[in-house]
Amino acid sequence: MFGHSLKIMNKVVVGLSGGVDSSVAAATLLRQGYEVVGLTLWLMKGKGQCCSEGMVDAAQLCEQLEIPHHVVDSRELFQANIVDYLVAGYEAGITPLPCSQCTRTVKFGPMLQYAREVLGIEQIATGHYARITQNPQTGRYQLQRALDRTKDQSYFLYNLTQEHLASALFPLGEQTKTETRRIAAELELNTAHKPESQDLCLIEAHGSMREFLDKYISTRKGEIVDGEGNVLGHHEGVHHYTIGQRKGLGIAAAQPLYVVGLDTGRNRVIVGDRDSVQKRECTIQQVNWVSMPAPTAPIQAEVQIRYRAQPVTVTVIPVAEESQSGTRAKLVFAEPQFSITPGQAAVWYDGDVLLGGGLIERLTN
Repeated sequence: MFGHSLKIMNKVVVGLSGGVDSSVAAATLLRQGYEVVGLTLWLMKGKGQCCSEGMVDAAQLCEQLEIPHHVVDSRELFQANIVDYLVAGYEAGITPLPCSQCTRTVKFGPMLQYAREVLGIEQIATGHYARITQNPQTGRYQLQRALDRTKDQSYFLYNLTQEHLASALFPLGEQTKTETRRIAAELELNTAHKPESQDLCLIEAHGSMREFLDKYISTRKGEIVDGEGNVLGHHEGVHHYTIGQRKGLGIAAAQPLYVVGLDTGRNRVIVGDRDSVQKRECTIQQVNWVSMPAPTAPIQAEVQIRYRAQPVTVTVIPVAEESQSGTRAKLVFAEPQFSITPGQAAVWYDGDVLLGGGLIERLTN
C-alpha cells in the first residue's frame, strides 16, 4: 500500500505525457496559483509519446517549471489491462478500443490513488480537451464536450466515474488547440513545437497495429468468403481485419466488398456489399452512465460509434438484467449505420453533455 500524508487542497497532480497539451495544462494551473506536481506513468518500453521520449520531455518540463516530478512504473498494469485486453479481443474477432479502457483503469484511477495515498493531494488534471460542470440541482458532475469540437476528447472519457470527475481538472477544455500552441510558445515550453501524436501509443512503439498484433497472435491462413460461404480469396490471419474494412482484401470483384463478419471458430473473413455492413440496432455492454443516473425507460440522444464519427440520432434502451459484461443497453438508430464494430465504444450525448457510453457487443439487426 501507498503511504499516507496530510491532504493539501490547493495542490494538483498533473499527468504529464511529454506532449504539448499536458505541458500547457501544468503551466496553466501553475499560473492560476495551484501548487503543481507532475506525474508520468511509465507504460511500456520503446518510443512513443507516453514512453521513454515522453518521460524525458516531461522531466525537462518539470525542471523548466520548477515543479516536482514523479514517475510511476505502470508497465505491468498496462500489459494486463491494455496489451492483454487488446490481444484477447482480436483473437475473439472483435476490434477493441484501448483508449477508453486505459483512461479509467491505467490512468485516472491509479493517478488519483497515487495522488491521494502517496502525495496527500485530492485533485488530478490532464491535458484532455473536455469540460466538467456540476448540476446545481442534483450535484452530479457532468462531462461535456470541449469548446474546440475538432479536438474534443470526451468520447474517450465516457468510462470515468463520478469520483473521477469530482477530482479532475481539464484546463484546456475552454480553449482551442491553436491557443494551446500559442501559450506553449509564449512560455517557451520545451514541448512547444513537439509534433502531435497521430497514432495509438502501441502503433507508435511497434510501427503498425498489424506488427504489434503479429508479435502476440500467430498468423493462420484461412478463407475469405461471401455470405453464402463461397470462397473468394484467402487471408493470413483474422486478426488483421475489422468490420467495414474495404482495403487490403486482395479480391477482384464487380462491386466493392467490405468485411461484414469475422468467424474466428472457422478462421474465416466474411465479406459483402456496402448494404450488408449497414445496421440499425446493436447491443452495448459495460455501460457507464456519466452525467445522469441510469434511466429505467428509453431515452433519445445523439450517439457516436467512432471517435471521428458524426453524432446521429438514436434511442437508448436500458436492459434491466445485468450479466458478466455489466450493465447493458440496446441502441436503435434512426437510420442504418455503416460499420458498427463490436469492441468499439458507442457514446451518447445530449448536445454537449455526455450522458453515457459503453462497448458495442453485437449487431442485432
